[in-house]
Amino acid sequence: MATSIKTLREQLESLGNNVYIFTTTDPKVDKNVFERNVFRFASLPFISFTDRRIAVRGLFQAYEIAKELNLDIVHTQTEFSMGIIGKFVAKNLKVPCVHTYHTMYEDYLHYVMKGKFLKPVHVKQLSKTYCEHMAGIVAPSTRVSDTLTSYDIKEPISVIPTGVDVRKFAGTKNNELRQKYNISAETPLMLTLSRVAFEKDIDRLIDAFPEIQKRVPNVNLMICGDGPARQSLMQQVAQMNLSDKVIFTGEVDHDDVPAYYHMADLFVSTSISESQGLTFVEALAAGLKVVAASSPYTDDLLDNKNVGFAFDTPVQFVSQVVDYLNEPAKYNDESYRQEKIASISAENFGEQIMQFYQDSFTSFEETTTSRSRESI
Repeated sequence: MATSIKTLREQLESLGNNVYIFTTTDPKVDKNVFERNVFRFASLPFISFTDRRIAVRGLFQAYEIAKELNLDIVHTQTEFSMGIIGKFVAKNLKVPCVHTYHTMYEDYLHYVMKGKFLKPVHVKQLSKTYCEHMAGIVAPSTRVSDTLTSYDIKEPISVIPTGVDVRKFAGTKNNELRQKYNISAETPLMLTLSRVAFEKDIDRLIDAFPEIQKRVPNVNLMICGDGPARQSLMQQVAQMNLSDKVIFTGEVDHDDVPAYYHMADLFVSTSISESQGLTFVEALAAGLKVVAASSPYTDDLLDNKNVGFAFDTPVQFVSQVVDYLNEPAKYNDESYRQEKIASISAENFGEQIMQFYQDSFTSFEETTTSRSRESI
């Protein structure tokens, strides 16, 4: 989500807009550090998601700041505290409020009291309530759009995948970083990069690795990131005697991420819970092919083997990974990749969001006029 917001801000500002970010305090950010056009509100870690934070005050303070800034539109990025504050500010300023629905909460219910407290029906009710009266909603993928429709949300929904700054990921293979992990330049390297959480299904990737090893004997797997599943996955790797072939990097600084893509030969994911798969897009921009689980999103993104492959079964996954690793020059029609990169670029993303804002202004005006007539 943070990457998406950062990209959105950069693109909107490049198009001549003033962007102000209202967010929570962050223990990783020094209070004395100046952050241009960023306003932070006191917060506490969220239960079960300690890396997420909830604002504990700031409702009227946010309104006063927003009023002084003379905002034209409010774009919320979370359904919780700052999202509620955003709706309050927009309503009182009488400006449109739009929302990006980032998280498929049904995939995360097990984090809250082991799934015994919140059920899918609660997610539906809460999502529908929050999205009510929005002038427009951004769904980063068809999967998100279909889910919101199934929640009986009537507000206008636009499918706009998050773009990436292609220039940040352009580059060639990075053998210097391989040296840090004692990986030779000739060693085939599979990379997966994400929050290391149980819903990412990385255990399925590890389970499939021995079969890939049989056909690509010197292959390595790098699991890049950190999260609650890391210890469990490391135990799995140890029990399967794969510790010399599977590398856990831990958390990587955002600015260093492109270099990790550039050291790999192939990006892989066995997650079946991706709503937008931003790492897939980054991998493509970095020149990697991607093998990921089939979904409406990946089927559209990886629609040609020159960019990647969306698999349905473990057998398909292993087969395509082996094909890519053993014959790296087999699918190298650059025209497909360039066309795909153009469609996922940050510039294209910014232009689509600007059009979305214009449509939302129209929707807001029509709804406001309709309500005024009903009150007469």
